[in-house]
Amino acid sequence: MKLGELSVNRIGFGAMRVIDNGSIWGEPSDRAKALKVLRRALELGVNFFDTAESYGPHTSEILIAEALHPYPKGFVIGTKCGIARPRASRWDADGRPEKLKQDLEGSLKRLRLERIDLYQLHTVDPKVPLEVSLGTLADLQREGKIRHVGVSNVSVKQLEQARKIVPIVSVQNRYNLGDRNSEDVLQACEKLGIAFLPWYPLGDGAVLRIQKLKDLAKKLRATPAQVGIAWLLAKSPVMLPIPGTSSIAHLEENVAAEKLKLGDDDFRSL
Repeated sequence: MKLGELSVNRIGFGAMRVIDNGSIWGEPSDRAKALKVLRRALELGVNFFDTAESYGPHTSEILIAEALHPYPKGFVIGTKCGIARPRASRWDADGRPEKLKQDLEGSLKRLRLERIDLYQLHTVDPKVPLEVSLGTLADLQREGKIRHVGVSNVSVKQLEQARKIVPIVSVQNRYNLGDRNSEDVLQACEKLGIAFLPWYPLGDGAVLRIQKLKDLAKKLRATPAQVGIAWLLAKSPVMLPIPGTSSIAHLEENVAAEKLKLGDDDFRSL
């Protein structure tokens, strides 16, 4: 599928969970294992990794570069800006131009890149007009430091506003089988041909406890996670799931979901 003119496979990798603690703070419990997970994702054909400056903070980006740089041809990294983490329990919106510029320069350095392929505003800061935050990213794009711009955690109205400021190639909102509150945003992305990246594609595990999903997984001889991801893939041609994990076994299971095709009746049953 497409991110702007870039082609990526239908399942990406969300690199938040390589930091295997609930607060996504500091270092992973086993750094060598985290690096193996990242390398294994690439071996399995995953060519789009999603991360953010705020994961760690900084740790996820550092690990990606340590594991995979120099990056192979066709490999795409998306990262995000505009979240302040003064301590482990805080995820504060900060869309000020100076913060976004600082975030970008830091991400370029940590990821060992001269240009970020996909740079997403992590959330809309209610204290900063959207045209100011995205106007800053548009300026950085013109400087050649960003290839494509995306937005995250937005409404349809905010997406429409964003598109008037800078071309938008992706939206990253919470969406999964059990949480479809962004259905209207997904539909807008379909009409516009914009990639939709569902975060928490398995609902932090909650989706796996849905009885209909478990029953269908048993029928198809698949795992509940695979059916949950396959449902997302069948839901929309612009859907780009980014399941994350700190486990190689779970990673392999998730990536294999791309081969699982749901019949019309099975899809409708969910």
